[in-house]
Order: sequence, then structure tokens, then C-alpha cells
Amino acid sequence: MSSEQVWWLILGSFVVTYFWRGIGVLMSTRVNVEDSIFRWVSCIAYAMLAALVSRMIFLPAGPLEQTYLYERLLACGLALLVYFVFRRNLILSLLAGVGAIILLRMP
Repeated sequence: MSSEQVWWLILGSFVVTYFWRGIGVLMSTRVNVEDSIFRWVSCIAYAMLAALVSRMIFLPAGPLEQTYLYERLLACGLALLVYFVFRRNLILSLLAGVGAIILLRMP
């Protein structure tokens, strides 16, 4: 592939990406986020997140397979506690959960 073709691909990607973003911006003024379809999509998104977290806790894959169930449950519980104590701070709760797993796995 020549460098000219690469530049045409980059330009095409740019145009296509920003075309759809522009359409989204133009249509966003007509969208009612309190509509029932958006509430439904929000419920589906929360359900998928809950399923993913449940799977990570009860059917882990990869490095989490090396941890015990009680370690994953403690880390999740600590993360939830930190989340609510620190006014729904996702970063702190994520750090607390990961830190708990690391500390619980130390020899």
C-alpha cells in the first residue's frame, strides 16, 4: 500500500467519523432523554453491567481465576462501601476494589 493510499484512508476515516458525529449533534436537539425508549436503553445498560460484574465475581476468567470467591466478594463489598461513603466516586471505589484484591493476594 502506498503512502498516498494511507493518507486517503486516514482522510476517509476522518470524514466518515465526523459526519456521523455531526448528524448526532444535529439530532440531539430533537431527542427527549426522558422518553421511554431511553429509559429502556438505560435499564438494559445497567442490566448488562450487573451481569458483567456478577460474572467476574462468580465465574471469573483469566487472572481472577486464581483468586478465591471470598476475596472477590470482599473486594466488591469494599468498592461499594467506598463508592457510597465518598459520594459516588468511581475512581476511589475502583482503586479500593483493585487494591483490596492486590492486598488479599499478597503472600
